[in-house]
Amino acid sequence: MEKLAALSSFEYSQISRIELGQINTSLDVVFKLAKALNIEPKEFFDF
Repeated sequence: MEKLAALSSFEYSQISRIELGQINTSLDVVFKLAKALNIEPKEFFDF
């Protein structure tokens, strides 16, 4: 998560809260995280 925080310019704590489902996020954040991970945003929802 620390590396993702550095790549995406989000705080580590924000990424952690998103992952744990403690906060909701916007589509803008989803797209930025997907770009940082070099994946398509839809991959977050393939489960």
